[in-house]
Amino acid sequence: MSTDSAASDSDLKDRVVNFLRRNFPQIQMHGGNAAIEYLDEESGEVHIQLGGACSGCGISPMTIQAIKTRMVKEIPEINEVQANTGQTGAPDMGETEGMSPSFPGESSDDDSSNEGPQAPF
Repeated sequence: MSTDSAASDSDLKDRVVNFLRRNFPQIQMHGGNAAIEYLDEESGEVHIQLGGACSGCGISPMTIQAIKTRMVKEIPEINEVQANTGQTGAPDMGETEGMSPSFPGESSDDDSSNEGPQAPF
């Protein structure tokens, strides 16, 4: 790999990191994080992993869709964005198998599952 290619890879990676920081500060503000898992400059493909509080967050699918939509518009070299929260290992907008979103006041058929603490409202 030439130094020009390495510098170009680094430049693209820096632009993806800066895009995430600039467009999605709420990820970090809410205790989550975003990391580049894979970046292929030749194909324009990038894989983003959301972690921390993003895992299991009810709005992470919307965050993922916003990342996918905006990144290809703002960074011309990016053609495809895969993003997930690591819940299932599949990059399908962070949806998890066997789980559906829950809201305060709703009861589920299976109260034995522990999906985390209840909101105080």
